[in-house]
Amino acid sequence: MPLASAEAQGAAVPVEAWRDYDAAARALPGMRLDLPEPGGATAREDAERLHAAGARCVRLPEPVEVCAGAGPRSARALALVRELTGRAVAVEWTARCGDGCAASGELGHLYPPEEVEGAAAGVARAWREAYFPGKCVFRRGPGFVEVRDRRFGALELFTIDEPPFLAAIGVLRDGAAAGAVPEGVLAELEGARLVSWSGGRAWWLPLAVHRWPFGSFAM
Repeated sequence: MPLASAEAQGAAVPVEAWRDYDAAARALPGMRLDLPEPGGATAREDAERLHAAGARCVRLPEPVEVCAGAGPRSARALALVRELTGRAVAVEWTARCGDGCAASGELGHLYPPEEVEGAAAGVARAWREAYFPGKCVFRRGPGFVEVRDRRFGALELFTIDEPPFLAAIGVLRDGAAAGAVPEGVLAELEGARLVSWSGGRAWWLPLAVHRWPFGSFAM
């Protein structure tokens, strides 16, 4: 189930935002956006508001823990990175990893962090070098969801059309507490590496693409 409003406010993620991702352009007058602290009910709402305000580069000043044991604030921040990546917004952020998960490639479709604290040397560089837009995305059709996943090499294509799974995706996108999704459905999505845990909640990993950077032939 989505974060309740009071919980979302408590996990609000501070950000800085600019109208351009180029450092020289960002130094020009009027390029920095003076926005109130995000506090929408979901990270999706925060990303929509930032993009609508003209943000094309967002910085998260606090490190984001990417492991399953992360707190609610880091889980919300990671969801925000996912949503901003899907809107082709550059994200300046630092990941923090204590269990080696950052090297697994599971989060390799997210805009790469500048640094991965606690990880082995070269993890952040490998993440940047392997990243490309649209690495793991989903789209909705009439009665189905299609996922295209290239995080682990060859293209994996999933077509999901069973009602319990479609309902689960809607819940998982904003983070679901244990028991909010049928156990068998959650197990299958986890087995396909489309869901992971962070901040005590299960999260849908693929990006909903709002700005596709390539021609359709590249899909």
